[in-house]
Amino acid sequence: MTSPLVWFDIPARDLDRAVAFYAAVLGRPIVKQQFPEVAVAVLPHEEGELTGCLYPSDEPPAVHGPLLYFSCAGRLDDAIGQVEPNGGKVLKGRHAIGPYGFRAVVLDSEGNRIALHSPI
Repeated sequence: MTSPLVWFDIPARDLDRAVAFYAAVLGRPIVKQQFPEVAVAVLPHEEGELTGCLYPSDEPPAVHGPLLYFSCAGRLDDAIGQVEPNGGKVLKGRHAIGPYGFRAVVLDSEGNRIALHSPI
């Protein structure tokens, strides 16, 4: 069975600032790509994995609605520690989510609410 999700977009008022935030928090480089109509930054992924991108937007950030979980497997505390120095805000620190591991809920540098997740 394949995932019903195929891609996601995360709005960014300042693309370079968002790239710096996600690279620091995820601990992996973010690839910025320039197309004739827009620049985007594709989030790290392996071939065939679900991913998405940061894209320039003047729309308000997503602080309500769906919550995207980003893998910070084995480095959740380090990821949380990178949130505020990189322009984000920790809304709810590390906490257990039953048998599914641990998460933290944060605002990214653009004001979008996201979750950072680790199974341990």
